[in-house]
Amino acid sequence: MTDPFAEADLENGYRPPERRSGELTPKELLRFAWRQLTSMRTALILLLLLALAAVPGSVIPQESVDSLGATRWRESHETLTPIYEKLGLFDVYSSPWFAAIYLLLMLSLVGCIVPRTLVYARAMRAEPPKAPRNLTRLPDHATYRTEAAPAQALAAAREVLGRSGYRVRAESQDPAVSAERGYLREVGNLIFHLAVLVVLVGFAMGGLFGYKGGVILVTGTPFANTPTQYDEFVPGGLFRATQLDDFRFTVDEFDVDWVTSGARQGMGRDFSASVRYRDGDGPEQTYDLRVNHPLKVGGTELFLIGHGYAPVVTVRDGNGDIAYRGPTVFLPQSQDLFSFGVIKAPDAKPGQIGLEGFLYPTFLLVDGDPVNLSGAPRNPLLSLNVWTGDLNLDTGLSQSVYVLDKSKATMVPGKGDRPLRIDLSIGETIDLPDGLGSVTFDDMVSWQRIQISQTPGKFVALLGVVLALVGLMGSLFIRSRRVWVRARETENGTVVEVGALERSGGGDIRSVLDDLVERMRAKENT
Repeated sequence: MTDPFAEADLENGYRPPERRSGELTPKELLRFAWRQLTSMRTALILLLLLALAAVPGSVIPQESVDSLGATRWRESHETLTPIYEKLGLFDVYSSPWFAAIYLLLMLSLVGCIVPRTLVYARAMRAEPPKAPRNLTRLPDHATYRTEAAPAQALAAAREVLGRSGYRVRAESQDPAVSAERGYLREVGNLIFHLAVLVVLVGFAMGGLFGYKGGVILVTGTPFANTPTQYDEFVPGGLFRATQLDDFRFTVDEFDVDWVTSGARQGMGRDFSASVRYRDGDGPEQTYDLRVNHPLKVGGTELFLIGHGYAPVVTVRDGNGDIAYRGPTVFLPQSQDLFSFGVIKAPDAKPGQIGLEGFLYPTFLLVDGDPVNLSGAPRNPLLSLNVWTGDLNLDTGLSQSVYVLDKSKATMVPGKGDRPLRIDLSIGETIDLPDGLGSVTFDDMVSWQRIQISQTPGKFVALLGVVLALVGLMGSLFIRSRRVWVRARETENGTVVEVGALERSGGGDIRSVLDDLVERMRAKENT
């Protein structure tokens, strides 16, 4: 029956648009895109992209990990900084493009694993394939004669193959035996791909439900687990401050075992912090916090990841009043704890005083140049430049304690055209010129950098790594083989043909075939 409306349209000159050859409908386009996304090739490409995307996070200082390093990098690369900020390279792991690669990889792995699992489940229930018509055409085969009847030879083959771990095809009218082993090899492949997905899920759980923070504590300074106490606090997307564990701790003592000889002389090799802590309203406890030996309080872990020195400095202004006093953290610039730091005295009068310079734990002059010989505090020296004026501290903006804003300040001049440089040993006081005041190097104490974190997905990620190793070992060491046996009666007895095929390749299939033939012949004789 014809369509009257279509005929009327044709009479009025309307022609429906013809579909071009190879043109896809929206449904076909979506199906094509899904197949491309869930292909193994795409999963490997996304995995490579994820590895490449993590490279900037290792090369470029990250704001959430090293804010001072990121600030210095910006100051040293003024041209690249705007580009990197637009690309989110100072916070790679929280950037939208990194999350997009991460999610696409997870989706691709799910699309790869689920269909392959269904195919494998059907293959596990399927019987070994029927024997080829001519086994002598296989690359690895053997033929022998026996006095046993064909049925007895095939029965012996079934028993030998069954005891060797082969799955034997049910008996049929075909005078042959089909057997196969190594089904778990594909399980190894599936476990490996599943393990990658588990690792990604574990990291995602840690990024969403956990947090990571850092704090630098001078020895003897107490710490309470609240967000305001952290120097750096990076919560997960679904983490709330109310989920923080209630605990407090104090580092009472810090010990370093210094290397005294060899190429690493003057460097530390063993670090130990004596910690006194209290979990909630519980009793006070002690713990020896060391590298790779974290303290666990509730669901939170405390790691010792760094240490250095904080010189105790007193700054007096031109009126003789104390404008600043206390320990100031100096950041190590090398493994021998040669350190850089900034001291700010905003209450000094008539003008604010800023000190910027270096700390030498073991100072020595070599050919007139100052050098640091060791991280051990054997001859500490504080070498500082002096600035005065407006340090720009009242702008209302958060200013790093490790950065001295000199835009409105003036460097105090020294001899000739050189800036003033003051060098102080412990207990020494130097008066500043023009009645600005004085600086005293009172003492030097140690500080420790503590990383505090909750990573709820770490055991999931660990499980994924273990599964990956198990799956990889299974796919490498399990051999997938097929064996067929035919027996036919002739005038000179029964001729038995045995053929074997190594599906995975790389195995010594010939020795396996010879061993099976020998055992089948022995079984026939008994």
